[in-house]
Amino acid sequence: MQYQWKPRAVELHDGYDVIVVGGGPAGVTAAVSAAREGAKTLLIEATGALGGMSTMGLVPAWCPFSDKEKIIYRGLAERIFKEGKRQMPHLDPGSLNWVPIDPEIMKVIYDDLCAEFGVEVLFGTVLSDAEAEDGQVRTLLVTNKAGLGAYRAKLYVDCTGDADLCAMAGAPFHLGDDDPDYPLQASTLCFSLGGVNDEQYVHGVRLHNSNPASPIHQIMASPKYPYVTDAHFCNAHIEPGAVGFNAGHIAELKCGLDPAELSAAYAIGRKKAQDVLRGLKDTYPEAFGHAFVMQTAPLMGIRETRRIVGDYTLTREDYIARRTFPDEIARNSYYLDIHGKTKPKPGEAELAGEARNARYGAGESHGIPYRCLTPQGFSNLLVAGRSISCERIMLGSVRVMPNCLTTGEAAGLAAALCAQDGRSVHAVDTDDLRRRLREYGAYFL
Repeated sequence: MQYQWKPRAVELHDGYDVIVVGGGPAGVTAAVSAAREGAKTLLIEATGALGGMSTMGLVPAWCPFSDKEKIIYRGLAERIFKEGKRQMPHLDPGSLNWVPIDPEIMKVIYDDLCAEFGVEVLFGTVLSDAEAEDGQVRTLLVTNKAGLGAYRAKLYVDCTGDADLCAMAGAPFHLGDDDPDYPLQASTLCFSLGGVNDEQYVHGVRLHNSNPASPIHQIMASPKYPYVTDAHFCNAHIEPGAVGFNAGHIAELKCGLDPAELSAAYAIGRKKAQDVLRGLKDTYPEAFGHAFVMQTAPLMGIRETRRIVGDYTLTREDYIARRTFPDEIARNSYYLDIHGKTKPKPGEAELAGEARNARYGAGESHGIPYRCLTPQGFSNLLVAGRSISCERIMLGSVRVMPNCLTTGEAAGLAAALCAQDGRSVHAVDTDDLRRRLREYGAYFL
């Protein structure tokens, strides 16, 4: 029997309280947080698994969950973190910082968490456009195996990482420093190697680029490995015999929003993984003599694209002051981590030390205000993850996954509250929001 695809009207799927676009760490916690309040919640994800950079991106380790004294990324973030660690028996149960991630374990954790709270998940579905009018997102247009579809909700949460929904709806945003002379942070295609000698890897030469004896310096200096172009070489022991690498920068990818550049970058990233493997086999055969590339990430590690213009912009001065806010919904202690070549803007050449690459001492952190999640000009749209409202240098700190988890939980709860009483996201009672977040285990001052 033969079939023929026939043109048809776009089907409208209505009746949702909250739609979350993007199923990375921020999207999962946003959707779960909204559904936990009884909101009918849809989570739209472009790939075939939840978790974003912690699964499909193959980032090998969590950025620190502590302020060097205690865990500060709590609530759903802490639950997800601890459950992943519990299922990796080779890890120290008490470890809080740079804890390895097993992506297959995390995929199931995210699936189970969404199922527990009744989140409807739609995989393989790409946001194609957004219709907006009078400061409200009206309808989302998506593409999947059914063709074009339309989805509508009372509230929307943009967790795409690139603020795609905000941009399509017409919300204002920044891209880098809004100046082509100041490049975006460099991207990385993560990968994992199998067949590694655990004893040698764990007790032998430390591979990090900060170690002068690391083989990466030999590999980078040799013409035998042309795709190894810099010494960035983060790695983690994700499972017995397996090491994950967040290594190298893809200078050819100037902006993760350019489809042609992004497509070319995937091919370059895979060549980098093979060159790293060959280099480690040659320079460190005791650990990597029988190694092989297990997987290169299906998802590019994009560190920087759009940042929304919110009701408050988090600044470097906030970071330096360890600032606390009356509407803060999370705390952050990660340092100002800018990847790739950067140069100071006019008048900033004298900045050094803490002002350019701040690192906190034990027990120190700063707050993230709710107002960083609210795009200007839209009453039913929120943002969580690395697209929140902040200065570019602050993006180097707040972009990491622990912050995505905590801002996602806050955005999802706020969306559910707004859906219940019809209020604008800019009119949320932040005292009530903070009280509810604390009841769910969140940490802030």
